[in-house]
Amino acid sequence: MSKKIVVLGAGTGGTIISNNLRRHLPEEWEITVIDRDDNHVYQPGMLFVPFDLQKTGTLTRSRKRYILPGINFVIDEITHVDTDKRTVKTKNHSFPYDFLVICTGCKIAPEENDGLMEAWGKNAFTFYSIEGADLLRQKLKEFDGGKLVLDIAEVPFKCPVAPIEFVFMADWYFRKKGIRKKVEIELVTPLTGAFTKPKASAVFGESAKEKNIKITPMFELNEVNGKEKYIESVQGDRISYDTLVIIPTTTGDEVISNSGLDDGIGFVPTHLNTLQALKRERVYVIGDATNVPTSKAGSVAHYEADVVVFNIMAEIHGIKPEEIYDGHSTCFIVYEKGTSSLIDFNYKIEPLPGKFPLPHMGPFSLLRETKANWYGKLGFEWLYWNVLLAGRHLGMPPTLVMAGKEIG
Repeated sequence: MSKKIVVLGAGTGGTIISNNLRRHLPEEWEITVIDRDDNHVYQPGMLFVPFDLQKTGTLTRSRKRYILPGINFVIDEITHVDTDKRTVKTKNHSFPYDFLVICTGCKIAPEENDGLMEAWGKNAFTFYSIEGADLLRQKLKEFDGGKLVLDIAEVPFKCPVAPIEFVFMADWYFRKKGIRKKVEIELVTPLTGAFTKPKASAVFGESAKEKNIKITPMFELNEVNGKEKYIESVQGDRISYDTLVIIPTTTGDEVISNSGLDDGIGFVPTHLNTLQALKRERVYVIGDATNVPTSKAGSVAHYEADVVVFNIMAEIHGIKPEEIYDGHSTCFIVYEKGTSSLIDFNYKIEPLPGKFPLPHMGPFSLLRETKANWYGKLGFEWLYWNVLLAGRHLGMPPTLVMAGKEIG
């Protein structure tokens, strides 16, 4: 039997999983990871760029540099995935596999939103790309008052806490500039509140109220009118703006749809707990490429990687994959320069107050705004490049730990 594992995508999930598998498997297993370019972007940093807290030049590094020796890294465009014949085709090659791991991520598709392209870069901006974040930085520098609207076009979207962080940071930024009284800030969302989970949503909603930030829930975007500066919902409600910051429609990779592997919007139907692609043998999915109902965030890819490695190893040894993954996600929520909150939750259990990662000791506090959490957020960047991508273990289980959480 040939012994080949092919990993599609060398982002957070793809890099962690390739390195993790390389550590666990003997040399006769050949691991190939394929991506269209050699640019690995530290995505959490993009949120800081508009507020001049991070330079775009520091966010991109070589993918190859973070992939362990003994892994075949291929820069090529994936054109088709055939799960019956167990083959991946790229523009220049064809790769047979015994196990496939799909880590093709997701991307913003502003062209999917009516009217957005006409306003793009003029009075509608995003921080979900490096160029977009830089353009928004220049825009906020010139902004001297008026209405700033952040709109989430539709779900799913990447990193559900990022919009809340953005409006909180905008409040801080305009206070620092001394013009907060001249700025209206509004968060417009298709969700029922500031976040997907009610308890955390209530906490964030309270903070927004204190900061005089308006939250408009249940708003499903129909179109952007850049000429007259308003967004309109499917129901016909209009919200006017001076500057629009938007999280456009988010889709999976075209190759997933073109290969007939998707759920209709480019994501792979995935078993919630084993992370196997449904109805496909020896195919696993990780990170933003899955359709599992948890955050599309880096911590999720890290927790999922442990589960996928465990299950691939189980299958290699002829054992049935286990239903381990519980939707675990951990996210810092920056309130302003110097303080941050932290949430830790899964499919069933909402973010709860308490300490993390050590019960009762922390050093981080859950659902509370603290300085320690801010340093945790800053320190995470070093951890990301030097520890997490290498697939090293932080000694934390991939599932939610209830010890140290306050229930009640």
